[in-house]
Amino acid sequence: MKIVFMGTPAFAVPSLQMLMDEGYEVVAVVTQPDRPQGRKKILAPSPVKEAALSLGLPVLQPERMRKPEAVAELAVYEPDLIVTAAYGQILPKAVLDLPRNGCVNVHGSLLPKYRGGAPIQRSIINGEKVTGVTLMYMAEGLDTGDMISRVEVAIEDEDTSGTMFEKLSLAGRDLLKSEMPRLVNGLVQATPQDDSQATFAPNLNREDERLDWNAGSRDNYNRIRGLVPFSGAFTLWNGETFKVWASKIPAEQKSTDSAPGTVLSVTEHGVEVKTGDGSLLLTTVQPAGKKAMSAADFSRGGVMKPGTVLG
Repeated sequence: MKIVFMGTPAFAVPSLQMLMDEGYEVVAVVTQPDRPQGRKKILAPSPVKEAALSLGLPVLQPERMRKPEAVAELAVYEPDLIVTAAYGQILPKAVLDLPRNGCVNVHGSLLPKYRGGAPIQRSIINGEKVTGVTLMYMAEGLDTGDMISRVEVAIEDEDTSGTMFEKLSLAGRDLLKSEMPRLVNGLVQATPQDDSQATFAPNLNREDERLDWNAGSRDNYNRIRGLVPFSGAFTLWNGETFKVWASKIPAEQKSTDSAPGTVLSVTEHGVEVKTGDGSLLLTTVQPAGKKAMSAADFSRGGVMKPGTVLG
């Protein structure tokens, strides 16, 4: 049973490691090309590439999996099964048709909800209490394939995208491990998705990161934790980006007629900002050109005064 594994971020690494630990024959790993990272834009390998090289596995990095030469390079390995987890590209029919046992995907949501590239972040931003992992057969559409099995995972109020990526990564590994004995024996019975129940989770853009002070405190709280530890959320202060990496909803809301976005207080406990239905305490912030800092460190600078309007 020749298996090709396809994945890119750290989310996929536990699934790859499990396949190796369980003795499955992974003949190659496909991942995204090295990308510029950090301020110096130094090319860096994906976490999956690093893991694959440490395991002594061949690594393929096509810029576009749809190109005939990329398909031909993959076909050389004659895979019986392709396993993907957050690979980052939609596979063409030519690839889907390669393995006799099909292509399966470890997807970080309870399909058909949150089809797309950012299901974990958007489930938190939208205030979901439960998400999960779906193991599915891949089809030509975006996360439209038949479902093999699913597992639910709770989203706690303190969870961020970072903590949920880790939880779902391990849940996906365990789900794949439980189904692998069936998958290597041939195609298994799967359940078609109800397309009428589908929701979508497109990749995040700059506007998704912007805080809306006219919205409620809970909405902004969820947006912030849904963007941590990746981009962080932001607002504007004196026309410059002011990032927010952590926040709290105060137990006691101040009674004020101030406009949403108005800074109510700046203390060691946080920058309290008026929202559409109350206030939000910003506890870790990052002014433009500075490193992220605690509210205590920021307040000591005395540069932001109550009455300042953000956004």
